[in-house]
Amino acid sequence: MVFRTIRRLALASAAVTLAPACMGAQQPPLASVADAPAPSYVALADLVIESPVVVDATISSTTRIKGAEAADVPPGFVRYYVEADVAALIRGPGAIPPRIGYVLDAPLGPGGKQPRYKKARVLLFARPVPGNPGQVQLVGPEAQRAWSPALDALTRRIAGDVLAADAPPVVTGIGNAFHVPGSLPGEGETQVFLTTQDNRPVSLNILRRPGEQRRWAVALSEIVDDAAAPPARDTLLWYRLACGLPRSLPARSLQAMEPADADLAREDYQFVLQQLGPCARSGQ
Repeated sequence: MVFRTIRRLALASAAVTLAPACMGAQQPPLASVADAPAPSYVALADLVIESPVVVDATISSTTRIKGAEAADVPPGFVRYYVEADVAALIRGPGAIPPRIGYVLDAPLGPGGKQPRYKKARVLLFARPVPGNPGQVQLVGPEAQRAWSPALDALTRRIAGDVLAADAPPVVTGIGNAFHVPGSLPGEGETQVFLTTQDNRPVSLNILRRPGEQRRWAVALSEIVDDAAAPPARDTLLWYRLACGLPRSLPARSLQAMEPADADLAREDYQFVLQQLGPCARSGQ
């Protein structure tokens, strides 16, 4: 009876979403990374934002899925039905059962040895299965991660920032840009207005003064605060900008400016991108 339930689950959920996401996945050996540092902020923020459900759990059992339900498993991988006991719900739409099940495609070890996950503590990044509260679907190939203090702390921080009432908006593009020369040679200010998913105002403000290094700040309201500053690295606002801004100002944003002012605005925008640094998804 248990195996029949597993077979039905594999057909209903794994074949629809999980298996394609796990093509080429490389799940690290969980037991060997308990004290490993957290992955890059960007990689983890991607996971948290994509996952309606994030749980801290301990794997209680794994059962290998074979036959037709595992026909699309990549070479060198094995498909498991996993049951895990939930220790904490880090992110979720509501209550979650104390034990959940999901399907996992895991890489075989040296010599084709099957990986062992029983009793491993993990963080799961998933979505709920409609109509089946006891099942979840992992959101991608890196969505089961070995628990570590660093990973847990960063996951909770990002989840809290994403769900906060004052969370910075998702940047979708560039609106208008302006450069206003100052009264002294080399003085001026550039403003770049961003478009956002929920139409909240966000602008970049770059200030040039003779003999000084350029300064920039981001404003999250219609009013530019003189005390505003660039976002700290590895924060949600930094992530929204570093990963959401295009690599150059679109020509339509500069149409209202004289060519010389447009060139300065482009330079100032590139200065902001350099200060933000790359949206690096390494260290996943």
